[in-house]
Amino acid sequence: MRVLLSTYGSRGDVEPLAGLAVRLRELGAEVRVCAPPDEEFARRLAGVGVPLVPVGRSARALTAAAPAPSSLPQRAAELIAGQFDTLVAAAEGCDALVATGVLPAAAGALSVAEKLGIPSVSVTFQQLTLPSPHHPPLAYPGRPFPPEVTDNRVLWDLDARSIDELFGAALNTNRASIGLPPVDHVRDYVIGGRPWLATDPVLDPWQDTPDFDVVQTGAWILPDTRPLPAELVAFLDAGAPPVYVGFGSMPLHTSRDAGQVVVEAVRAQGRRVIVARGWAELALVDERDDCFVVGEVNHQALFGRVAAVVHHGGAGTTTTATRAGAPQVVVPQATDQPYWAGRVADLGIGVAHDGPTPTVESLSATLETVLAPETGARARSVGATVRADGTTVAAKLLLDGISGARPSVPA
Repeated sequence: MRVLLSTYGSRGDVEPLAGLAVRLRELGAEVRVCAPPDEEFARRLAGVGVPLVPVGRSARALTAAAPAPSSLPQRAAELIAGQFDTLVAAAEGCDALVATGVLPAAAGALSVAEKLGIPSVSVTFQQLTLPSPHHPPLAYPGRPFPPEVTDNRVLWDLDARSIDELFGAALNTNRASIGLPPVDHVRDYVIGGRPWLATDPVLDPWQDTPDFDVVQTGAWILPDTRPLPAELVAFLDAGAPPVYVGFGSMPLHTSRDAGQVVVEAVRAQGRRVIVARGWAELALVDERDDCFVVGEVNHQALFGRVAAVVHHGGAGTTTTATRAGAPQVVVPQATDQPYWAGRVADLGIGVAHDGPTPTVESLSATLETVLAPETGARARSVGATVRADGTTVAAKLLLDGISGARPSVPA
């Protein structure tokens, strides 16, 4: 069997697909991943033997450019066209396609699968894009919802209209180019009748919604066996557990002095600090030996050896830190990150920072709470409940679906 996994997004969109790809391959499938051409994505996938089919522009370059909200339809049109240009050839001969990432790209990927007659499934790594009376939708940049509207059902109707206005014309123009009929409601087309939610049910519990069949597979975790660099191990061994600070794929446009702020805040708590460069390009602020900078590193191994994790609240980082039993300070920057910050706070495994721009005082105050023994004990307790079988559940669902069996999710 041949399976194509398609995404356009950041590392948090690519890493779970790497996990699913490895599990599918272990079960006998041939797998390839379509993703942005960023070198770090290609290197990560190559490291686990999964071929990358590059699609579109660099995700890092696009994020760093901070395009204006008014350019969203233009960028979406480019993403959709890129999917049609690349996936028609990449998906040829495949038995199934899994689509995730930003909605316009997923819409393009699913359209290609439709044209080729390939079974497909839509996946999200956070529940805020799935309509539900229990939570509001995410607002697109430059298109806030009316503040007087609080009914979630009305907000989801407004969300559907906004998505059609932003992406409908570009999607249907590309669909017409390969002989497909127009789509009336883009969001509903992308979600489909039985979408998958690839998140942990303890960290991200889905509340059943009438007439909407969501399959929660568990988080897609790629076991990371890479050793930590010798210099990092020596730093860890040289004293008490440090605090890790990293903001992943967030460029931190509103916090240019973030490196200085985080180091001073951690030092104010009498702790050493590990700073991850990330897309914000954080760096050392002085020559003191209580600070260590890392690039690409095994978070699964590292987070088990730190006193706390300060991060942006991406789904992947939140899940990895939770699974490691590490207390967290979440400094949310955009999209679903405030949601994950809230979940960390609700579970008592950390603190949600107030706003995207930390100061020495605000970050130090949250660290004081997070570094308390009771927070650490709670984090370890919750971490022990995080499931590790999400890729197995998803892979079997997919392969059973290809073979014609009715998929079912284990309890």
